[in-house]
Amino acid sequence: MRDLKIRINSDVYRGPAKLDKQAIEVFKNIIAVGSGKGGVGKTTVTVNLAVALAQTGASVGLLDADIYGPNVPLMMGIAGRPHAIDDRIQTLSNYGVRVMSMGFLTSDDTPLIWRGPMLHSVIQQFIRQVAWGELDYLLVDLPPGTGDVQLSLTQTVPLMGAIVVSTPQDVALQDARKAILMFRQVHVEVLGIVENMSYFQCPHCNERTYIFSHGGGTATAAKFDVPFLGEIPICVSVREGGDAGKPIVAMDPASPVAQAFAQIAGRVAAQVSVANLNKPNAMIIE
Repeated sequence: MRDLKIRINSDVYRGPAKLDKQAIEVFKNIIAVGSGKGGVGKTTVTVNLAVALAQTGASVGLLDADIYGPNVPLMMGIAGRPHAIDDRIQTLSNYGVRVMSMGFLTSDDTPLIWRGPMLHSVIQQFIRQVAWGELDYLLVDLPPGTGDVQLSLTQTVPLMGAIVVSTPQDVALQDARKAILMFRQVHVEVLGIVENMSYFQCPHCNERTYIFSHGGGTATAAKFDVPFLGEIPICVSVREGGDAGKPIVAMDPASPVAQAFAQIAGRVAAQVSVANLNKPNAMIIE
C-alpha cells in the first residue's frame, strides 16, 4: 500500500462586474443585510455572520451603514477612533473582522440629524475612502426601512446580493416582503431569508416555545422563491454577548445558537458561489 496525501484548497468567487456601477476591486462580494423594519435583530445577525465567515478563513469586512443608530462597535467590542494614512481611513478590527462605523466618529449619545445628500456622501466615503484591504466579503448592516441609505447603496455600489432578516410574526414579515421587493426593483439578488428569534428552547426540558409564531420565514421564502437560510432561536446568551461586545459565535462557538449562525454563514457562502457562477458578466442597464 502507498500513502496518499490530499490537499484541498478553496477560494471565494468574485461577483461579476456591473455596467451601471463603478467597480471596487478590493471587494469580491458586497452583501447587504436588511430587514424592512427595526427590532428584528438584524445587527445581531450581521455581526455573528461576519464573525462566523471570518472563522472559516475568509477575509471579512463589516460596514455599519445604520448611520442614525450605529450599534456595531458595541456588539463587536471595539472602542476608539480610526485614523487616516495617506488620506485613507483605517478600519478597526476584532474577531478577524475589519469594521467601519459612524459610531467610531461620534460620542455615544450624539444624535445625527442629517438629510439624504449627507447620508449619500458618508456611505460613499465609507465604501471608497476606507483602507479595507482585499476582502472576500463585505457585509453591510443597513438601517431599517427602505430609505435614503438603501437607495444610495443599491444605486451606486455593485452589490453582489442581499440577506433579509425577519422574525416569524406577521408584522415583521410584512416589512420583510417590502425589503425583498425593494432589492428586486434595484436588481439586487436576494440570497435568502434568515428567521431570527424563531423559538425559545427551555434549558431545563428542551421544549420549544414559538413566542413570535412559527413558519413565517419559510412561507415567505417559498412565496418569493428565495432560499430560506435558517432559524436563529431567541437566547439570553446572544443578548449578553451583544451587550458585552462578545458575539456568541466567538464567545461560545459550540453552543446550539452559535452552530445555527455557523450553518447560516455556510449557506450564505454557498449561495454567493452559486449566484456568481450563474450570473452573466454584466448587468443590462434599463
